[in-house]
Amino acid sequence: MVKDLSTIHHPLSGLFQYPATREEWDPYKLPEEQVLFFRENGYLSGIKLFNDEVVEHLRQELKDLTDPKHQGNGLFHEFHSNESNNMDEVLFHALGAWRIKPGFHDILWNPAFVMAATQLLGGPIRFWHDQLFVKPAGHGGVVAWHQDYAYWTRTIPIQHLTCWTGLDDSTLENGCVHYVPGSHQWGLLDKPNLAGNMDGVFEFLNAGQKAQFKPIPIELKKGYGTFHHPLLIHGSYANKSERPRRGVVLNVFRDGTISDTDEILMQGTPPIGKGNPVAGQFHPLLGI
Repeated sequence: MVKDLSTIHHPLSGLFQYPATREEWDPYKLPEEQVLFFRENGYLSGIKLFNDEVVEHLRQELKDLTDPKHQGNGLFHEFHSNESNNMDEVLFHALGAWRIKPGFHDILWNPAFVMAATQLLGGPIRFWHDQLFVKPAGHGGVVAWHQDYAYWTRTIPIQHLTCWTGLDDSTLENGCVHYVPGSHQWGLLDKPNLAGNMDGVFEFLNAGQKAQFKPIPIELKKGYGTFHHPLLIHGSYANKSERPRRGVVLNVFRDGTISDTDEILMQGTPPIGKGNPVAGQFHPLLGI
C-alpha cells in the first residue's frame, strides 16, 4: 500500500530549502510593483519556482502517476486518463498527486511559491487542492475558457489563488495558458464544460464583455509559474506540436475560508460542515 502523504504537513525531501527564520524568507519576496500588477490585471507570470533538478524529479514521478494501475491511484480525488470531449485529442487531468509522491507533496512548501501566494492573497494561506494537466504531443486537448471559482462555489468568500507551473517549455504551439486581462472584475459567470467547447463561456458573456475579450498567451520556460485570480477567465488551446505540455497546478485560499455546504468538498475527504473553516488533514496551513 502507498502511504497517504496528506497526513504529513512538512517537506519530506531535499528538493527545497525551507526557511527557518523570517529573514530567510526575504529573498523570495515579490516586488510591490508585481503585486500591484496582479491586482490590476488578475494575473502575474514569469515567476521561477522550480530549478532543472526539481523539474526532472517531478517528470519522473509523473510517469508513474499517469498510469491508472499505479498503486497510489486510489488516493487521487479525481483521475481522468482523458477528460477531453474530443476523442481525437487527449487531456490527462488528475487531482491529489501531493498525497502520493514526495516531490509533488513538497512543492506545497516551496518557499518561492508560498511567499508569492501569501503576498498576492494578503495573508496566511491554506492548500485547496492540486491538479496535473498533460497534453501529449500531436493531439493534446483544450482546456475551455473558464473561471476557476465557478467550480469552487462550495467555499466562501472568494479569496482563492491558482498557480500553474510548467514541466516543459509552454508555447503557443503546444497549448500554453491564455488569460483575458482584467476579466477578474467581471463577476462570477456560469461554468462551461472544462474540457468541452473552447468557446462555451461566450454564452454567459454580455456584449461589453465580448468586446473586451482579448486573450494573451502566457509562454513560459519550464520551471516558471503563473498566478491568477479565481475569477480571471483563462484557457488553453490544443497541442499540435511535437512536444508534450506537462504542468502542475497548486490552488490555495486565504486562511479563514469556510465551507458553504454540508456535502464533501472533494471526493475521498470528510465533509466540513457549512459555516466551518476549511482546514484539517487535506488543507494544511502553508505559512511563513
